[in-house]
Amino acid sequence: MNIELELNGLNCLDCASKIEDLASEIQGVNSTNLNFVTKKFKLNIDENQEAEIISKRVIDIIKHLEPDVDIVDLTNNKINNLEINLKLEGLNCADCATKIDKFTNSIKGVESVNLDFLTNKMKVKIRENIDMEKIKLEINHIVKTLEPDVEVIDLDLKRDKEKKTSFIDKIDKDDLYRMLISGILAITPILFGFTGIIRFIFYFASYIIIGQKVIIQAFKNTMAGVPFDENFLMTIATIGAFVIGEYPEGVMVMLLYQIGETMQGIAVNHSRDSITSLMDIRPDYANLKMNGEILTVDPEEVKIGDLILVRPGEKVPLDGIVVEGESSLDTSNITGESVPRSVKTGEDIYSGVVNLQGLLTLKVTKEFGESTISKVLDLVENASSKKAETENFITKFSRYYTPVVVFIALGIAIIPSVFMGGIWREWLYRASVFLVISCPCALVISVPLGFFGGLGAASKTGILIKGGNYLEALTEVDTMVFDKTGTITEGIFDVREIHTYGDYSKERVLEIAAYGETYSNHPIATSIINKYNREIERDKLSDYKDIAGKGIEVKLDNKKILIGNKSLFQSNNVILSESDSTGTIVYVGKEDQHIGTIIVSDKIKDNIVSDLKELRRIGINEMVMLSGDNKDTVKQIGNQVGMTDYYGDLLPHDKVEIFEGILEKRKGKSKVAFIGDGVNDAPSLARADVGIAMGGLGSDAAIEASDIVIMTDDIGKIASGIKIARNTKKIVIQNIVLALGVKLIVLGLGAFGNASMWQAVFADVGVSIIAILNSIRALRFQE
Repeated sequence: MNIELELNGLNCLDCASKIEDLASEIQGVNSTNLNFVTKKFKLNIDENQEAEIISKRVIDIIKHLEPDVDIVDLTNNKINNLEINLKLEGLNCADCATKIDKFTNSIKGVESVNLDFLTNKMKVKIRENIDMEKIKLEINHIVKTLEPDVEVIDLDLKRDKEKKTSFIDKIDKDDLYRMLISGILAITPILFGFTGIIRFIFYFASYIIIGQKVIIQAFKNTMAGVPFDENFLMTIATIGAFVIGEYPEGVMVMLLYQIGETMQGIAVNHSRDSITSLMDIRPDYANLKMNGEILTVDPEEVKIGDLILVRPGEKVPLDGIVVEGESSLDTSNITGESVPRSVKTGEDIYSGVVNLQGLLTLKVTKEFGESTISKVLDLVENASSKKAETENFITKFSRYYTPVVVFIALGIAIIPSVFMGGIWREWLYRASVFLVISCPCALVISVPLGFFGGLGAASKTGILIKGGNYLEALTEVDTMVFDKTGTITEGIFDVREIHTYGDYSKERVLEIAAYGETYSNHPIATSIINKYNREIERDKLSDYKDIAGKGIEVKLDNKKILIGNKSLFQSNNVILSESDSTGTIVYVGKEDQHIGTIIVSDKIKDNIVSDLKELRRIGINEMVMLSGDNKDTVKQIGNQVGMTDYYGDLLPHDKVEIFEGILEKRKGKSKVAFIGDGVNDAPSLARADVGIAMGGLGSDAAIEASDIVIMTDDIGKIASGIKIARNTKKIVIQNIVLALGVKLIVLGLGAFGNASMWQAVFADVGVSIIAILNSIRALRFQE
């Protein structure tokens, strides 16, 4: 059974974590999932439990920690999110994909459209009370109008299974026959020396056979109000060749164009296959243990609490905890780490990793839709909706470029022959050359593919980038701001010293501190509770207050307890004996008396010094560390790791203010990245030009709050991400320069009569294929 609540007004991420932790301790609750972004709180409970009783207890916890939150019970009042999922099989034209996206967006009742050209998948969100089947028919009509050969597959009715195809299978057989027959008809007049009407008939038949699809499509698109595509350009150019009697050129340009389109389609598919093969981490099945049998089922059919068997060599289909067996796991699919990870009974495993050795039995802890692999796949697939500035520029550029070239070609054909006494036939031929080379395919396809390749290369190394815009922004970063705990340091604290005052023993001070910290999930609180290592009777506590940036105020056996920093004691007018020890200092007070001080230390991450040196080497000139820790500790760590600046004793709002100041200082010059653990840094991660969350594996908060997620705690991967981003940008610029350079040269030669239509079509098709194949290099980046 499931309970679902909506927590309107929940704006405290730390409180959300506490609510989830406390709710998970309620007897009968199997799992909890509080999505801070959507404010939806989902709980899975035992079937034999009273949902109303558990729901009331959960609401009491929420009201205790966040009394102002408005709670809506959605358990029996589900709001359906209407979405159409389609696959456009055979869509290889990026320009057509843009038009399909645009026209689908204009359908009445459609809220948003996301057409991913990489996977050919299209997600269409529609408003309530709209006829979904009618919308599907309109989308199908748009697709068939623009691309008649594209097959529209409804993924909501049937999950499409990808097939591995050979080189020859990727070529449409009908197109192959048309090219062959057209080619034979085109060379026949040359071989037999036909002249006059017989020569024309052979060339005209060859032209119609090879060009009929292009001509019909150009006519349909013009009637639909979308002229100036490649079909229109090739039709006008080749008809112009026939008008002036250049039959062989008209036929051969259309034939070469069709051959080029076929090769371009193969190149696009090769690029797509190379990239999507990296994303091929979705498990196809799960081995479900039920009534003593093993059933092979779809992972989406498995419920929380079910037992699944994972054999050696199989992908782990769902997140779970090991209840039987030991093995080693290949986590490279998710983290990019090549070193296998050992697991044993009682340890958590995330979906998407591969079991290498032993037989494992897992108890499922998350349904497939909420699993790690599902979130990673969703993030990667949706990355295409966030386009880079370069990509947006090229889309806008191509929108104006083609019409401008068409009108220039019209001017070349008319002005010299009508007003300057030029030969009409010669200038019409030059205009036709102009039209052939003006197709923007090389730009429209290669630029997005380059960014797709960069995103794929990053994901292969365990760096999830949410869009091409963030990948491109990463190339402009020269300032990085780091949160200390969990980012520069491991975030694993140990109680190192306990100082006492008055008649209190170390054990008593530790006990009081542990009781006071019991509702906190902060790593420092966890270290104190672990050091105490005894059962805590929570009914002894009352009037709990978590004071942001200061500490905790609570009553223990009706006695006022203070646990926190100097600021907390000062605000309560409690005189304390300040400590100058290195480490995080936790002061403990009782009944307005300072009774003890606990020193907690954290460890700097391995390789952090060399990782930060590498960042400095590749152009990160300014590195700043922010921390709520005391200034002496922050100074020591900052100097040790090589920070250019550092700030300590900061409250949460102090961190935001300092970060805002850094952003303002760099505004208009370069971009600033913020690096944190994704849990307590949501405001800074969201405000940064590039927000990077470390250790995102299994952390919903990290994936939701940031622009880039490093799936492990390895700071060194930030440098890898920057190198991948710069390499991708370099390849994209190469493609733009190559495409525009070649086109401008041939346009110039054509305008002055020094280029033929054959050369123009070779240049157009050739530069497209070269640019597409060059884009694959972004995927195969090596440091």
